[in-house]
Amino acid sequence: YVPLLRRSYQRWRDLEERLGETILVRTGGVDVGLPDSATVAGALRSARIHDLEHELLSAEELMARYPGFLVAADFAAVYQPDGGFVLSERAISGYASLALAGGADVRGHEPITSWEPAGDGVVVQTTRGRYRARRLVLSAGAWMGKLVPELEGLAVPERQVLMWSRTLRPEHYAVGRFPVFILDVPEGRFYGFPEYGIPGFKIGLFHHRSEPVDPDGWDRSVIEPEDEAVLRLGTGQYFPDADGPALTLKSCMFTNTPDEHFILDRLPHAPQVVVVSPCSGHGFKFVSVVGEIAADLALDGGSDHDIEMFRIDRFAAGSTV
Repeated sequence: YVPLLRRSYQRWRDLEERLGETILVRTGGVDVGLPDSATVAGALRSARIHDLEHELLSAEELMARYPGFLVAADFAAVYQPDGGFVLSERAISGYASLALAGGADVRGHEPITSWEPAGDGVVVQTTRGRYRARRLVLSAGAWMGKLVPELEGLAVPERQVLMWSRTLRPEHYAVGRFPVFILDVPEGRFYGFPEYGIPGFKIGLFHHRSEPVDPDGWDRSVIEPEDEAVLRLGTGQYFPDADGPALTLKSCMFTNTPDEHFILDRLPHAPQVVVVSPCSGHGFKFVSVVGEIAADLALDGGSDHDIEMFRIDRFAAGSTV
């Protein structure tokens, strides 16, 4: 992913310049856990292979630099100064504005009911009309399994819940004083962000309560006591100075593949159709380059980026990843 991440940073900077506003907030990032954990060892290996600026910190060094953490003495952390987060709503609206200015025809709240190949093109039926095109890019998030039969069972929506808790020591969790993080502990892999924009320390848990959902049949407004309890396992043990009352809890969906890698490919039986699923909880920071890849696949049939590991056929029986 590192070459794609480098390109995504270039594209985020380009978007910021074109919009004249901040989209990518750099805070530094840490991957924390036991030294031989997949999270820490994997981050360290990637940083060394790709010559990324980084530091390997002991638990003592991590907590001295960021007093908001409380971890066991045998933990380690890989710190990377370029880590940060994307302001997702501003990024989406910014890209939409640029697309409209460039002549795009954007139509919201118009669900697709079906699509089918038509010669070397496609026909798309929506709730409002029927469209013909030479190329079709499907990037429907949690609905990919419903729109693309080949992805049914491979792009599986899962319910996630995020919590913003009141910080008891706000100075420990402010931007500039606290990084984005992934924390690999016995309770699971937590991820989170410094306080920014809205009050509270933001934390989530990969695979939260392991709840697959139907994207058309779940109520995202429902938050249960168990949702908060699961996230309290993280704040209470590892971020005690952020373990104040919950200010906000919100639910969303991750769309997970079996190997938790993206799907970026043309359909084998309909190469005029590009399927784009940058998913499994780590996709949005890549969308600036994924859009470039999607355009390459639609217009040229291939991409200069190495996307071999994201092919659909890697899931075929007998194939190896």
